[in-house]
Amino acid sequence: MGLQLALPLVDQAPRPAAAPFVKWAGGKSRLLSQLLPLLPEGVANRRYLEPFVGGGALFFAQQPAFAVLSDANAHLCTTYGAVRDDVEGVIERLRELAANHSTERYYALRTRYNRDALGLRDRAALFIYLNKTCFNGLHRVNKRGEFNVPAGRYERPRILDEQGLREASRQLRRAELRCAGFEAVLEHAQCGDFIYFDPPFVPVSRTSSFTGYAAEGFSQHDQLRLRDVFGELDRRGCALLLSNSDALEVRELYQGYVIDEVSTQRSISCGTRRTVKELVLRNYGGRVGIEPTAFSGGEQLEVFA
Repeated sequence: MGLQLALPLVDQAPRPAAAPFVKWAGGKSRLLSQLLPLLPEGVANRRYLEPFVGGGALFFAQQPAFAVLSDANAHLCTTYGAVRDDVEGVIERLRELAANHSTERYYALRTRYNRDALGLRDRAALFIYLNKTCFNGLHRVNKRGEFNVPAGRYERPRILDEQGLREASRQLRRAELRCAGFEAVLEHAQCGDFIYFDPPFVPVSRTSSFTGYAAEGFSQHDQLRLRDVFGELDRRGCALLLSNSDALEVRELYQGYVIDEVSTQRSISCGTRRTVKELVLRNYGGRVGIEPTAFSGGEQLEVFA
């Protein structure tokens, strides 16, 4: 049975720009100048949905009036919730972690993170700490769901950004958070919603896969399921934007949609960076015309258990 929840009450005062407070493989911070011009007209009047929230770069840059953010990564969702609802508690815990950081302590805390029962603020603080101090900010888990990324080689990692966390918390108060796979978006997406998909990319080489974000990975079959979800939401009248690698498979999966190419710098190996192309797929701007639907904060959303 669904649970009816009122949307959060928010003020309409101008807000300082927030930014991602975790590193994320394939994060879109460097691509924002290319992505923002591709957003649909009237996006400010739409609900914003992001089923693979990751670092949330587009969400934080766009500052929507209301958003539904979701991800299959339960630890990431817990962290977002704790930053939204108890940011001062998370900051307090991070101060303690930042004051005593060392490589030896990293591995001890990684073990604690994987094995101990922790409260929400402790788990969120540890998630951020490990993210800021692990190798390349990766989030990778083994088949048992244990975080197993080695320590990074940083002289002075920036573990705690108090102001950044507070700004992120303020913006997250405008969002409903869900721990769910991407198909759950079908349960609540409505005509006129803007939905951004940033899934693990189709690999373009044997060493370029981003599928380790969850224990079960993200397979070719998952890419096909995502294409089907994209098509269903298109039929409903949602405005859709999707990022993926510049792979022939992606172009074939999304034939008939608008395809844009963007360029960014990505780490390849041993700190080496190179310019790579990514694809951005959309169902508006030359293909279909979707009228923006104004969103009223007084409406109700159904949250499925």
